[in-house]
Amino acid sequence: MPRSIELFLSLIILVGLTLAAFALDSGKLSKSLALGALFGLVLQRSRFCFLCHTRDFFSNRDVRGIAAILLALGVGTLGYHVILTTWLPDPGAGRLPPDAHIGPAGPLLAFAAFAFGIGMAISGSCISGHLYRLGEGSPTAPFALLGTLAGFGAGFLTWNTLYVASIATTPVVWLPAYTGYAGWLLGQLALLAALAALFARFASPPVSQPDIRGATPLRHALHRIFIARWPATAGGAAVGVIAAVAYFQVQPLGVTAAIGSVARSLLAHAELLPETLHGLDGFAGCRTALVTGLSPNGAFVVGLVLASLASALVAGQFTPAWPTAGQALRGVGGGILLGWGAMTAIGCTVGTLLSGTIAGAASGWIFLAASFAGVWVTLKILPTR
Repeated sequence: MPRSIELFLSLIILVGLTLAAFALDSGKLSKSLALGALFGLVLQRSRFCFLCHTRDFFSNRDVRGIAAILLALGVGTLGYHVILTTWLPDPGAGRLPPDAHIGPAGPLLAFAAFAFGIGMAISGSCISGHLYRLGEGSPTAPFALLGTLAGFGAGFLTWNTLYVASIATTPVVWLPAYTGYAGWLLGQLALLAALAALFARFASPPVSQPDIRGATPLRHALHRIFIARWPATAGGAAVGVIAAVAYFQVQPLGVTAAIGSVARSLLAHAELLPETLHGLDGFAGCRTALVTGLSPNGAFVVGLVLASLASALVAGQFTPAWPTAGQALRGVGGGILLGWGAMTAIGCTVGTLLSGTIAGAASGWIFLAASFAGVWVTLKILPTR
């Protein structure tokens, strides 16, 4: 595609997103669209991806991506701490923060997160990664997202059985209720720092970035902003800030509620959805609902994909390709595990892991450890790109 057309299309997308944000009647819809666009821009420019960062560490001991994830959790924790202490001054009062991603913390969550990790390794990314790569023209992403939709459908069909067997008796653990805000904040930041130090011990020297010799300062700056990959730590810090702002302005960060709502609506239309989904609608997190219009999470996802497309066009990274049979199979197969794991865990790496951990949920740490283990096991047995 000619460079001028790429830049023109990017401009059209960005102008369209801006006009749509102003035109939407609901304050939550317009804010969600804007935040989703900002999130998609950060993901695409910094290549922030839970699977890729983990795989980079396992493959060549590149610790920068892991540092970005830990930084996102640290920055988000600081932001949430300010919000939570304002909204709920006494964490021991027996109430949970409104809408925060705090879910059941038990063995089923660990199993679902482990399955999610396997799905990440097979399909090549987490759900948020597939969404921003959809904007880059990834041949695998459409199949992975279709598989995710099917996986959510399977999750709805297995929910009642699993709820009765495990979820109903699993405690919802919010750490500040036991430690107080100060103990939770200091403990969480100390743990993140300890993990960063641990991973740093195994790190290899980073590969140097290409230099633009002879470039003017302006050209160099424009290249660093719009073409070159942003530093991983910059992306991680930005993700943490966006997570806190999203919780304060609209709702906790997450990307699966809209996908789950589509799956739930399709099952209901086909008369396959159980008449009652025991306890599901009582949990916070990436909740699904039967919707007839654009939801705030739907607006967020639309903004994410379109902003990623605009960013990829500017950077010359929109590279659509015809999928191979292997890419399609890995996408669908991994996507099914992603969808089932996310539905059963009531969220994914963005919802349960990121938003849950920075809100003080024990479920976030369980998801982090179990999904990391799922990726590690799968890459050991079946290395994938």
